[in-house]
Amino acid sequence: MKAIRSFLLGTLLSLLFLAIRTDGAQIAESKSNSSKSTPGLEAAKTLSVITGVAISPLLGVSAVGAWEYFSADKERKQKLHWYAEPVFWIPALLLVAAVLLKDTAGTALPTALKKPFDVAEAVENKISGLVAAGAFVPFIVSVMPSKAGDAQALLSAGQFAMIDGSGLLNLLLTPFALAIFAIVWLVSHSIQVLIIISPFTTVDAALKTFRASVLSLVTATAFINPYLGAFISVLIVIMAYMLAGWSFRLMTFGQVYLWDLFTFHSRRFVPRENGNRMFTSTAIQGSPIRSYGRLVHEANGSRRFEYRPWLVLPKKSFELPKGELAVGRGLFMSEIVRIVDGETQPLFALPPRYRGHEQELARAYHLDEVRDLGLLKGIKAGWTWLKGLFGFRNPVRIAVPASA
Repeated sequence: MKAIRSFLLGTLLSLLFLAIRTDGAQIAESKSNSSKSTPGLEAAKTLSVITGVAISPLLGVSAVGAWEYFSADKERKQKLHWYAEPVFWIPALLLVAAVLLKDTAGTALPTALKKPFDVAEAVENKISGLVAAGAFVPFIVSVMPSKAGDAQALLSAGQFAMIDGSGLLNLLLTPFALAIFAIVWLVSHSIQVLIIISPFTTVDAALKTFRASVLSLVTATAFINPYLGAFISVLIVIMAYMLAGWSFRLMTFGQVYLWDLFTFHSRRFVPRENGNRMFTSTAIQGSPIRSYGRLVHEANGSRRFEYRPWLVLPKKSFELPKGELAVGRGLFMSEIVRIVDGETQPLFALPPRYRGHEQELARAYHLDEVRDLGLLKGIKAGWTWLKGLFGFRNPVRIAVPASA
């Protein structure tokens, strides 16, 4: 998978470099025509647009549509794409304004009231991302370069002069543009997942501000100089490429977490006798954190975790380290932990569906202990002390030996 991603990224950057190299030759030949659109210039603009739209699909698509609408003359307005029609970008921008209002007032709202709106925004981000990938990015790439002669010049610079230009160039660039869009969107969407699972509104505001700052940086530099905007976009693409696996696992974790939480899955869920699904809480035996898979209790008494990288690649597995295991009951999510010298080491994070089913899970994997962890442990200890203070503590029964 890393080899495929490296190939896609390297090919796109090579095409961008080739386009910029062609620009140098064309500009040297025609310095008198400074307004001429060149392949490299179109490539730089397109890369910035794709990166910005991937960071915030609804805002990006609607902003590009509004820009095309106001910059087009009367004749061109009759032939604009769907995203440049006012019937799309006006409601879309109003929805973006509503989200901005929610984020502005979010720090003053209780977390319980704000989180449903954050979940709705995450759903919107998924839908708009799919729409942008399928119906927006191909249109953007299809206008680059804008003239067949420019496409022919780009191919000629790469020793492909015998190939007819723009159609083949667009065909080559579209899958790479979609791959770049997917990588950047994945990292941007992981920020939305972090906002949802974060219990603090101040952290939510900081994450939103960071994402908005990156989007503003791409937009501002693209307006100042398209090549500078493309350079910033390349840096963002490289960082997104490095975080792609981590972001995908976080997105999967958030998807499962939200589904269980908002569908009350724990009320109708019963743990299996074997092969229950969970996430790794830490990197174990080479598996990355938040790998999603099944914990299998084998006949010989060993326990093995099986998972598929990216959920579809060939299956991998590892055997759990020897030692005493227990189910840890948390305030929001439970865990399977390893007990070493009385201390707990988290191994697996259980989705919210296991909440209230810790005893059944312990019996399924022959674990003798279910213990309270973290904040829940402190809350229960405080409640026990409070009951004892008012005389409601359960009596301790001590066995009395039989008299001789």
